[in-house]
Amino acid sequence: MKIDTKVIHGAYKPDGETGATVAPLVMSTSFTHESAEDIEAVFNGRAPGYVYSRISNPTIMAWERRLTELEGGMATIACASGMAAISTSILALAGAGDEIVSGNSLFGGTYSLFAHTLARYGIKTVFVESTDVSAYAKAITDKTKVIFVETIGNPKMDVPDLAAIATLAKENGIVFVVDSTVTTPIMVRPKEFGADIVVHSSSKFINGHGNALGGAIVDCGTFDWSGDRYEHLHDYHAKAGSFAFMAALRNQYFRDIGACISPFNAFLTNMSVESLAVRMERHCDNALELAGRLDSDKRVEQVRYPGLAGHPGNKVAEAQFDGMYGAVLGFRLGSKERCFQFINGLNRVQNLANLGDAKTLVIHPASTICHDLSEAERQAVGVTDDLVRMSVGIENIEDIWEDVNNGLDSLK
Repeated sequence: MKIDTKVIHGAYKPDGETGATVAPLVMSTSFTHESAEDIEAVFNGRAPGYVYSRISNPTIMAWERRLTELEGGMATIACASGMAAISTSILALAGAGDEIVSGNSLFGGTYSLFAHTLARYGIKTVFVESTDVSAYAKAITDKTKVIFVETIGNPKMDVPDLAAIATLAKENGIVFVVDSTVTTPIMVRPKEFGADIVVHSSSKFINGHGNALGGAIVDCGTFDWSGDRYEHLHDYHAKAGSFAFMAALRNQYFRDIGACISPFNAFLTNMSVESLAVRMERHCDNALELAGRLDSDKRVEQVRYPGLAGHPGNKVAEAQFDGMYGAVLGFRLGSKERCFQFINGLNRVQNLANLGDAKTLVIHPASTICHDLSEAERQAVGVTDDLVRMSVGIENIEDIWEDVNNGLDSLK
């Protein structure tokens, strides 16, 4: 099946007993078993089944299987949020004394996690220019456990070469983790470019309606967990082979941290994903058109969008993202005051801390999602006081432009 068919039919068939075409919502914290022997077998992995929804649940598993199918992966664990997915993944791969090499173009929450929170637990992050493959190579040491990038930097809008970084990771026996939140499986399947682990904030485009938090960890099934860097996973490798990372998550790290998604949120997301392909097409078409109009508008100082021919990542994006360039863009208006004037001059575009909604959204990153970063850290992630980030929705492009133009008319 093509990807836009998989979002509808992949990994799920109508219920054999009832004929229901929607995966049922199972709102149960725990699950009974006929005998002590039965539940012992499930607990010890000798038999399939459910024990407690913090670990697995039928509704959540239906969503996990669908995302696994979309990413072409081996298995998925759904989490409470995108940050939960990243935190759980890193804590399963690295510990005190270990290091991460990460592109510096990150969502503010991820940057804070790496630079501050994980540092308190002895995990050091070395930030490098996201698009400079040689910088990753220079940063690798014998303590490096993870190479991490976002498919498109948010809000820097730069585009790392996934295949080149994956080659470097494989040469050094290091897990390559890719955050594909802003691209989704519709634009790119990172496994096809060499990624080992893919993480998502499904709260964004995958859900697409702003009504359910969620995240996911997808194991592509491509990494050899018997390497010396991951000695702490060798017992799981001996028992589960290529499923070692998933086994470690399900039976230890994910279980112990407790960052599980609500079955109701998984239910909503699983339904929403069926329209993902057509939504992403409209999102990307609208964003490309809007970026072009802003780029030619004298009231705007700079536009960041990989779909523009003058963008430094345009050629990589064209090759990597199947002719689509995403729905998030940034533009500079000269000052914080002008950004606020623009935002306050909008009528329909909504000012809030999210992206990937069906509605067009706007935010001033420096004063909100990146407010607790230092000036140097803001510069590293591409946030300046005069930057506006916009997540372009699926409304009619002329209505979007009318409102954006109203905002620009408010500038003094």
